[in-house]
Amino acid sequence: MSKIKNAFENKKAFIPFITCGDPDLETTKKIVKAAVDNGADLIELGIPFSDPTAEGPVIQGANLRALKGGVTTDKIFDLVRELRQDITIPMVFMTYANVVYSYGAEKFIKTCNEIGMDGIILPDLPYEEKEEFEDVCEKYDVDLISLIAPTSKNRIAMIAKEAKGFIYVVSSLGVTGMRTEIKTDLKSIVDIIKDNTDVPCAIGFGISTPEQAKKMADISDGAIVGSAIIKIIAEHGKEAAPFVGEYVKSMKDAIR
Repeated sequence: MSKIKNAFENKKAFIPFITCGDPDLETTKKIVKAAVDNGADLIELGIPFSDPTAEGPVIQGANLRALKGGVTTDKIFDLVRELRQDITIPMVFMTYANVVYSYGAEKFIKTCNEIGMDGIILPDLPYEEKEEFEDVCEKYDVDLISLIAPTSKNRIAMIAKEAKGFIYVVSSLGVTGMRTEIKTDLKSIVDIIKDNTDVPCAIGFGISTPEQAKKMADISDGAIVGSAIIKIIAEHGKEAAPFVGEYVKSMKDAIR
C-alpha cells in the first residue's frame, strides 16, 4: 500500500526537491535531514541527468555539478539506504526515463522498493507511454507519479483517474524555476482532478515564497519547491543544511 498518502493526511504537504550530490552526497544527506526536521512531509530526490529537459538553469546547474562530482545512480541508492535508517516520511525519485532505461527498468524499480523509495516521477514520460514502466512499478509497489500540466486540458480527468501516490500539478508552461507570479487558472485544473480521484495533488514549478506556497496549498493538497532550495544550496555549498532547514520551516509554517 502506498505510503505517500501519509504525507497528506489531515494536512497540507510541503514537498522540497533536492538534487542528489550537489555539492556532494554527504551534504545531500544533511540537507534531507534538515528538511525533515523542519516539517517537510515528503522528499523529492533528483537523480542527476546530463540533459534535464524540464529543468531551468538553476536545477540544470545542480545536475551538472553533481555529475562532475562523480555521482552515480548506485551511489544515490546507497544514500537512500543510509537516510532510511532514521527517516520514515515518504520519499520519491524525480529523474528522466533515460536514467531508468539505461540502469534497466526492472532492476531500478526493484531497487527502489528494496531501499524504501515510495515512488518515481519521470517528467519526460508521455502519458501514452507510461505502461512501459507501470507494470513493473505495480509489481514492486512503487508509485509512478503522474504529472498534469496546463496543456493537459481534456486529458486531465483521464490522467487523474489512473493516478497513483499523488498528482504533480505543473503550475506554468516552460521549465522549472522561480516565478514572480503564477497566472495559470490552477483552481479549475484541481477541480477536475478532485472530481475524478481521491489521490492528493500538489502544485510545483515556480513557487519560491511562503505567500506563493500558501496560495498553492490553499487550492490543492500541497506545494512543491525545487529551484529556490537549489539556489540556497548553490549559495552555501557544504554549509547549506541549516539554511535549507530554515527555509523549509518558513514554507511549512505558511501552509499550515
